[in-house]
Amino acid sequence: MVNRFVLNEVSYHGAGAIGHVVKELEGRGLKFPMIVTDPSLVQFGVTQKVTELLDRSSIKYTLNANVKPNPTIENVKAGVKLFKQFGNDSIVAIGGGSSIDTAKAIGIIVNNPEFEDVVSLEGVAPTKNPAVTIIAIPTTAGTAAEVTINYVITDEEKNRKMVCVDVHDIPAVAIVDPEMMESMPKGLTAATGMDALTHAIEGYITKGAWELSDMFHIKAIEIIARSLPGAVLNTEEGRQDMALGQYIAGMGFSNVGLGLVHAMAHPLGALYDTPHGVANAILLPTIMEWNASATGEKYRDIAKAMGVKDVDKMSLDDARSACVKAVYDLAREVGIPKDLKAIIKEEDLDFLAQSAVDDACFPGNPRKTTKADVIGLYKKLL
Repeated sequence: MVNRFVLNEVSYHGAGAIGHVVKELEGRGLKFPMIVTDPSLVQFGVTQKVTELLDRSSIKYTLNANVKPNPTIENVKAGVKLFKQFGNDSIVAIGGGSSIDTAKAIGIIVNNPEFEDVVSLEGVAPTKNPAVTIIAIPTTAGTAAEVTINYVITDEEKNRKMVCVDVHDIPAVAIVDPEMMESMPKGLTAATGMDALTHAIEGYITKGAWELSDMFHIKAIEIIARSLPGAVLNTEEGRQDMALGQYIAGMGFSNVGLGLVHAMAHPLGALYDTPHGVANAILLPTIMEWNASATGEKYRDIAKAMGVKDVDKMSLDDARSACVKAVYDLAREVGIPKDLKAIIKEEDLDFLAQSAVDDACFPGNPRKTTKADVIGLYKKLL
């Protein structure tokens, strides 16, 4: 069996890393990037930390700051139109998964115009050309979109999220600077951090997992578990560690896939505009309980990485329970809601469950799951 692994050409990590954006543009002969970001980051001066560097180096750029929290097909089409209209030669994506995902879709379509309807990119699209050069600068510690070959776009007409997987979309450069994440409020820090933990745990137990991906995921779990509470309190060490931990998780799951948590979270974002990290965090402990019987010794490994004491002395069932409890306790510590009562309408359960079953992440789940099972899991959280 052959396993494939795809990563950025280069990545920078640590405080002040954004200083490399000019060098990367100039070194690649790029003179006119489009900045893809969201309006709140412009409003609060986060985007300007990068554009000021470009201004000082006399690098011209255009600003596309219209990205929605759950980016839509229209966001992508508008971005492609602007890119062509102004004649940009690259993209600098500044933001969380929404901005970087939008940038990926724009970059793919510009160089593969036969996919301009956006919908045709869902799943594993047979694109021929790499996206335009993307430099991704995350402002949240969670999605790891800067290092993945995945992106998610919302089809508003059908109330569903399209998961797109394409080796041609990965940003050439990732600049992971914790100072770009300092303005995140506590709730967003907690939600995106739990999203990162979900990536690491689902990536560790997914059907496609293997030794190389396991190495990244178990280390990511260790870093995230110890650093997320500090990051929520905005400590320097917590921010730095979370920036690294979420990136390491992305290095793994991007190459092996995810599972039922993401499959069930995506419809919540599409139908109710639920923040992706919040949906994942609420679902994670319950889905971990569901999957436990299909994970062998891996929950023991996860519990150990999360700092559970004496887990090696426990029976397998006890180790699995301790693992789930550790995840649940961390979610409570950082303020994640415990259920979906405030989100789901019971009349939507059939639609949500079918959307989850149809989701690209669903086949990677380690335990065989039916639509009826999914409905039951949603109901358990009501």
